[in-house]
Amino acid sequence: MAGQQRDSAPARYEVIEGWLRDRVRSGMPGDLLPSEAELAEQFGVSRMTARQAVQNLARDGLVDRRRGSGTYIAIPPIRRHGSALTSFSSDMRRRGLTATSRLLRAELVDGSPDDLEALRLAPGSRVVSISRLRLADGVPMSIETAVLPLECAPVLSRDLENGSLQDALGELGREPAIARARITARTATAAEARLLGVPTRSALLVERRVILDTEDRPLEHTESRYVAERYIIDAVFTVCAER
Repeated sequence: MAGQQRDSAPARYEVIEGWLRDRVRSGMPGDLLPSEAELAEQFGVSRMTARQAVQNLARDGLVDRRRGSGTYIAIPPIRRHGSALTSFSSDMRRRGLTATSRLLRAELVDGSPDDLEALRLAPGSRVVSISRLRLADGVPMSIETAVLPLECAPVLSRDLENGSLQDALGELGREPAIARARITARTATAAEARLLGVPTRSALLVERRVILDTEDRPLEHTESRYVAERYIIDAVFTVCAER
């Protein structure tokens, strides 16, 4: 009987996992949770045992492990309908989240062949390239690189961390109208993982899109690399019967 009772007792990591799940249920997204070292000391276990409990919650999307910062209660994944495209700032604001950006690069460069084809520019053309880390309530969501025609260069003088790129383009008389996108998946490089605060080789959703303005002129060729566990794109398809 005693042996049966020992066999039915939960493993130590399961005890810690249950305690953490209670903290997640009673807390708020963004709340800091105890570190693995603190959990190991609190429950009298090894850090490896504590790490297993935290990893199980991370696997279920309940916690957000940020390198060099700690483990936080995760913000529920952002969901975007595949048929609608709004600016990141507007989308986050509509969800009650605060959108911020960290400017990584903003400069004039020689357009890549893909950029020139997407923007219908001549070989050798210069373009505007703007890369930003996009965050929601301080949590990194994506790395976004927008490439624009050279005539949009005045946006480089704007505050691209606190302001809206779409607003800046609107002031130039360029209003986005239609976007065509392609979505793929790959793993994060070491540099991307550092910026996004995720382990190297974490899954990324990569969305490449061309945005046309109201006069059907290419306005942006943009690549957004989203943390897959933090961003979901919903799509609705029409089922066509075979004939």
